[in-house]
Amino acid sequence: MSLGERMRRGRLALVAGVGAVALATACNAGAGERADEPAAPEVSAAPEAGVMAPAKVEVIAALTGCEPKIRIDAEELRQGVCHTGPADYLITTFPEERLKETWLDSARVYGGRYLVGTRWVVSARAETLDGLRDRLGGSVREL
Repeated sequence: MSLGERMRRGRLALVAGVGAVALATACNAGAGERADEPAAPEVSAAPEAGVMAPAKVEVIAALTGCEPKIRIDAEELRQGVCHTGPADYLITTFPEERLKETWLDSARVYGGRYLVGTRWVVSARAETLDGLRDRLGGSVREL
């Protein structure tokens, strides 16, 4: 894939993400504005982040306070490594949910615990996953 095509896809993903946030904000506007109408409770997959992390290595890494080093940039997946003071971890994102599930099936050979979200997986030591889940959402899977 050429650099121009990757940049075009990146811009498209950014525009789609901004559009989704704008749509979600517009749909929620006005809720609970009347004194006799209680505001709807907020449901959060990640207490600190308030949202489920999107499937983009750089965004997920930023939510955890890391600047990733990209190891793999392929059509099937992107993978970045985060080296931080308290922990090191691997962020893997996928363009489709089925590719994530295939990757997880392959990872069963190695066992372990993984933090799994929509089209992304974080690999880290078990004690690190709980802290990352607070920021990213997702669920911890034992393989």
